[in-house]
Amino acid sequence: MKKAIFLLGIFFNSFVFAQKTDAKNPVQNTISDVSALPDYNIIKTKLDLKQVVTKADSLPEFPGGMNAFKRKYFENIETLDLKHNEKVDTRLYFIVEKTGYVRNVTAVAKNKKHAEAAEQGVRKIFARWKPAKINGEPVRYLFYFPLTSKKYN
Repeated sequence: MKKAIFLLGIFFNSFVFAQKTDAKNPVQNTISDVSALPDYNIIKTKLDLKQVVTKADSLPEFPGGMNAFKRKYFENIETLDLKHNEKVDTRLYFIVEKTGYVRNVTAVAKNKKHAEAAEQGVRKIFARWKPAKINGEPVRYLFYFPLTSKKYN
């Protein structure tokens, strides 16, 4: 029961998107500062961040929408055996390429098992996304998902 509550907690609390577009001035949001990401010093060594954006006129779309992606992701993620009161604090990063495929995936966490499970959850999804676009042109888009556990009473 605790695992089910934990997974539901991650499901409803982990996919908080920091990427938003400003309808009034979409061009302003095309300039992204990837170096402002929480784990920039780590991910710059693991991911190819050339020409990557975190804001676009149109965001990448998973076939069936983000709820379909979340469902598929949590079907593929390995269930973690958590110790009593152990917290999950994992930050997942992946790039949706101009072609719509996910090529670069990395996760940052204190617990290496949590990071590996988060990465494998995305790598097991072999779907082609509709790529992000700026001024009608496809761009490389960096997704950032914080995966954190929440304490339940």
